[in-house]
Amino acid sequence: MKKNIKLILGAGAAALIAVSIGAAPASAHVPKSVRGNVVLTANLTELNDSGASGKAIAVVRGETIRAIGIRATGLSANAPHAQHIHYGEEAMNECPTLTLDTNGDQRLNTVEGIPAYGPVVVSLNTSGDTTPASFLDVTRFPVSKNGSYSYLRTNIRFTDVAGTGDDGGNGTAADIAEAIRDGEGVVVIHGVDYNGNGMYDFEAGNSELDGTLPAEATDPAACGVLD
Repeated sequence: MKKNIKLILGAGAAALIAVSIGAAPASAHVPKSVRGNVVLTANLTELNDSGASGKAIAVVRGETIRAIGIRATGLSANAPHAQHIHYGEEAMNECPTLTLDTNGDQRLNTVEGIPAYGPVVVSLNTSGDTTPASFLDVTRFPVSKNGSYSYLRTNIRFTDVAGTGDDGGNGTAADIAEAIRDGEGVVVIHGVDYNGNGMYDFEAGNSELDGTLPAEATDPAACGVLD
């Protein structure tokens, strides 16, 4: 069934854009600019053989994401899924492949993917702080229902982020926003139930991001470039 999400473009905007998340074909045309707002889309494809897929649409103006909607399916069921926008001046700003599997375990963890998609610049959670400081607060990320979820959040401000600038220096909010508007942002959804037992456990080891969490909870499951 077609899933329509209306993206309200803020108090100063006169436009109301209705977009289809996960329903329109990949070739469908989305205008890149609507009254000063840049419209970006990402077709999300699986990582780590997760079976996940989806679509993200973001409306960006200046240093603010006026709205971002995500529709994802094929995820680990009834589990939280951390999701972020990644970017780095020194990164390739694309989705990773297994060529970045540096430890030879035939899966990509989040850190191994950083040369491709860059550091976290926005945490796409459901409430509260959206800076990289919240990137692992799994209590505030979407929970899939039977493997799917729809997400919508408005008025997210970009912030300065350490490690995203030239030579790993600080990236300013203005620089990051400009890069995202130019199509260099990457949406990554995390959480892979490798053994299919219906929960995140430690069979695949501990997360390289936080040893108290299982790798299943933080490994990337789907990825797409916002362009």
